[in-house]
Formats: sequence, C-alpha cells, structure tokens
Amino acid sequence: MKERSLSRRQFLGRSALGATAGAALLANPARVAAQAVGAKTGDLPDLTIKEVKIFVLDRKRIAGGPTNQGYTLIASIVTNSGIEGNYTLATRYWHPNWSNLGWLEFAKGACVGKSVLDLPQLTSQWVPEKRRVGQSSYASAIDNCLWDILGKAVGLPVYRILGAYRNRVMAYASSQHHATVDEFVQEVQVCKAQGFNGYKIHPPSPGGGHNYKLDIEVCRAVRKVAGDDFVLMCDPVGVYTRDEAIKVGRAIQDLGFIAYEDPLPTKDIEGLAELARDLDVPLHIGEFLVSIYDYAEYIRRGAVDVVRFVVDNIGGISAGLKVAHAAECFELECAPHNWGEVFDHAVHFHLELAMPNNAWFEMTVPQGTGDRPYMKDTIRIAPDGYVYAPTKPGLGYELDRDVLDKLTVRIDR
Repeated sequence: MKERSLSRRQFLGRSALGATAGAALLANPARVAAQAVGAKTGDLPDLTIKEVKIFVLDRKRIAGGPTNQGYTLIASIVTNSGIEGNYTLATRYWHPNWSNLGWLEFAKGACVGKSVLDLPQLTSQWVPEKRRVGQSSYASAIDNCLWDILGKAVGLPVYRILGAYRNRVMAYASSQHHATVDEFVQEVQVCKAQGFNGYKIHPPSPGGGHNYKLDIEVCRAVRKVAGDDFVLMCDPVGVYTRDEAIKVGRAIQDLGFIAYEDPLPTKDIEGLAELARDLDVPLHIGEFLVSIYDYAEYIRRGAVDVVRFVVDNIGGISAGLKVAHAAECFELECAPHNWGEVFDHAVHFHLELAMPNNAWFEMTVPQGTGDRPYMKDTIRIAPDGYVYAPTKPGLGYELDRDVLDKLTVRIDR
C-alpha cells in the first residue's frame, strides 16, 4: 500500500492557501495583465463589451468538427476598441446543467455594456445555485473569450498573464476508443515513432458495453510492444464496477502504468477512496466534476491522486486556475483534460504552462484530429516530444477570417 503524506490527506487547513494562491490575479486579472507589460489599467484599450454574436458554420465542410444541431458554432465577444475574443460552443460532456443552446441570449444579458476589466464579476460561481447545482457552460465560454480579449489587449499569450512557469510541456498521445487489440498496438508504435514519450489507452469500453478482461489484454499487448520504459496510462472513462476496477488496476500496476483515470463513475467517491488506498498506480479524477466546489471532498476523502478538470465544466480558465492552485496546496499534481479542436486544447494548455504541478500535455491522436480549416494555427508535438507555448496574444491560435467567412452560413446576434 502506498504511503500517504499527512499534508495531502489530513492537514485540511491548508485548503485556505488554495483560496489565496493567485488571489491578486483572479481578483483583478486586468491589472495584472497591464502590469505584465509595464502599463496601468487605465492605459488599456476600451474593453467595454459592445457586441456578442455566434458564427454559425457549415458543418458539412468541416470534417470532424464539433457540432450543435448540424452546425459548428464559434462564440464571439467584441469590445468597443474592436478586440474580439473567441471560443467554440459545443456539447462535449453530458451533465444536468450543460447546454450551450441559449448561450447567445445569456451572454448578451451578462456582458453587453460591461467591461472585460470586471471579468471575475461576469463569470463567478459564488452564488448558492451554482455552488449547489454546478456551473453552466454559458459562463465557461464567456470566461474563455474574455481571457482571449485580455491577452490581445496587452499583446501577450494568456499563460504569460496567468504566470508563466514554463514555455513547453511534454506530450503524451491520447488514443481513440479502438475496437481491437491490434489497433492499439499499431497506434502506440506510430506514436513512439512521432516522438511521443507516453500513451494513454482509452479501452474499447463505451458504445455498447465493456469487457474489462479485453481491456487488460489491450494494456498487456501495448506494454509489450511499447517497451518497459515507455510511459503508459489507462482511462476507461468510468465504466467499471468496483470489482472490475480493482482487477484492472492491479493488472496495470504490475505493468508499470503511471496513471489510472476514471476507473469508476465519478460519483462513487467511496469506491474511489478504496481504490486509492489499495492501489499504487495514481488515480486521475475530476474530468466529470461540474463545479470547483466539488473538488474539496475528493481531496479530503483521499479519492484522488492527480486532479483533472475540463474548463468548460467548471467555469473556464479562471476556474481551472483555482482548481490547479488548490491541488498544489495539497501537494497534488494537476493534469487538465485536453481533447477536441484547437481552442479546446488551447485553454487547457495555457493553464498547464502556468502551473508548476503539471507534468503532461494530453494530445489527441491521430495528430491533426483537432485541426479546423478556419484556424490558421495547429498544435503539434516538436521532435523532442514537447508542445511549445504559442507566441500570439490571447489564446494564441488565430482564426483564418477568410476561411471563416466562406464557411459561415449566418451570424446570430
């Protein structure tokens, strides 16, 4: 059984540090952004929000694109000074409070006439309903757009405002849910040849049931072909029973895996705590939590070893930074989820670049899966296995306006 540090499991008073870490940034991100370029807040362009709109793109011409009612939706928030922030609106994960339908009306009511300087007020979850039910995706997309604007206003990538800890992150390849052992074996060989230093298996579990014995077979086959020193992880996406989870966990532990992600449904906090006590392989938990206020109990109960989050689920970049700080205060690593198209990767990447307690960038494979024709920039690993920080301001990955215009079937205002 693995040893547990008291500072991680019992000294809950340290959670107060999580509330104060980065307090100046989260309380007044505009002031911190201005200071980063030697300016005052009053020197910034007029960041009053004058317009909120959605670009509705023709999905048929965007293979693999995120969709909502047959279209790809790009959120746009524009200031009086003409600075625009963008983010993708899409249904990514199911939970009771998730729907981007109605985002436009909500965002117009929340943002128009307000200033990006007041960012925390526009996306805060500190009201009883949101703390109890969970953050809606509306505020998450708004928050991401506003950070994009703030970075552009001062000419810096977002991670430089958040507090750059590094300028690159080591990448691991994150698999699709393949159906056969051979598909995983072939893919990990391709990923090694491309320079990846790690590979995460999404076993063939979702979509018609699962077979934990097949999952173990996949893990053994991948370890055999990848070699003993190659980093491997397993993410069954919460489909196992407790008995299945312990059996798979012991198998991958013996195979030297470094991560066991969401082996049980996230709501089974007691089962996760038992797994954490019984296994040495670290549990990665948090992807399916829907509020920053959900994390404390998992940390307190010892039901998580490495904290994960999806910014869309918990309130955007601002919320992700809070979770990262809280994990750090309990000496826990934080491994943000990374999946989807360029903007999805970007928001998590900026947080990874800003946090000391992160080790990996999760890269969807095959590389290029997240490319979109309306984006000028793509995300790839370098020959050394790292993903390097963007240099453009804001989210750092630019829309191709000419292509966007050609793909846009209408603009909702």
